[in-house]
Amino acid sequence: MNLTSELKPFNSFGIEAKALSIAFVDSQESLFQQWRYAKDKQLPVLLLGGGSNVLFVEDFAGLVIINLLKGLQVTEDDEYWHVHVQAGENWHQLIETLLDKGIYGAENLALIPGCVGSAPIQNIGAYGVELKDICEYVDVLSLENGLVTRLTANECQFGYRDSIFKHEYQYGYVIVSVGLKLSKTWSPQLTYGDLALLDPKVVTPKQVFDSVCQTRRSKLPDPAVTGNAGSFFKNPVISAEKAQKIKAIYPNCPQYEQADGNIKLAAGWLIDQCNLKGYEVGGAAVHTRQALVLINKQQATGQDIANLAKHVRHTVAERFGIDLEPEVRFIGKMGEVNAVDYIR
Repeated sequence: MNLTSELKPFNSFGIEAKALSIAFVDSQESLFQQWRYAKDKQLPVLLLGGGSNVLFVEDFAGLVIINLLKGLQVTEDDEYWHVHVQAGENWHQLIETLLDKGIYGAENLALIPGCVGSAPIQNIGAYGVELKDICEYVDVLSLENGLVTRLTANECQFGYRDSIFKHEYQYGYVIVSVGLKLSKTWSPQLTYGDLALLDPKVVTPKQVFDSVCQTRRSKLPDPAVTGNAGSFFKNPVISAEKAQKIKAIYPNCPQYEQADGNIKLAAGWLIDQCNLKGYEVGGAAVHTRQALVLINKQQATGQDIANLAKHVRHTVAERFGIDLEPEVRFIGKMGEVNAVDYIR
């Protein structure tokens, strides 16, 4: 099989990988047609938006479909703004557009890379806000019959970096649009990081947006300059009992209590305590300013990144007894592979 289509421009790690072919789609109809074509040829299919959360650990032996569905419609009632966005829109540009329109509540999610269609899959989140907090519905296209179904936010089964789109709707469906519901009564979320320094009585949505952008730019490398996928690992959630034991040994360990009584830890802090900043495997490295970010430092292969992730995971497990799980999706020859199993 002759794999000739270059995937480097379509993944934010900048990994040199190839596919059999690449198709660009700007409508639901063309998306469905391309998928049917690949299935008729018995080829694996990979759907990509911005490619900001994938790691190619091998060349892909099938068709890559790039989602270019565009469009934004805003309606309102007395209490809420209702925003309908096509899946191919850039997420950060959406946040900027909403801010310009005087629609607030999503600014904590600024500068998260990728497209709108990827946001529900991961239930993206940052600085105390998750997509589930502002999502009203998700429209999915069935690749079996070409029909679109609307799932309510409840039906999406959002969890921490999790959703129904990683389970029942992982195969045979594609997200084509997302509905957001934003209250006209704005209430700032200022619990995380430098946002806690802002005065909730006088702070503006633009100031929250600027603070989030400044923090992210100071810690996270620009993928256009240094290949990366943002946060590589999920923040682990552990029992309160285990968290207390860690706190007794490491009083400065950041801990965040969850609604169910469990405790979320900062994966970046755990990695940092293992003195792994700057650690290199092949062309891959742990970012020197943010340990949660793995980077393509010098023409890294996907295997370099995976091997580095494996070393980080084993080192943290040895020191803290905590198994980190990747946020990033690992893509092999025939499609997505289990990232945890890959780096055990």
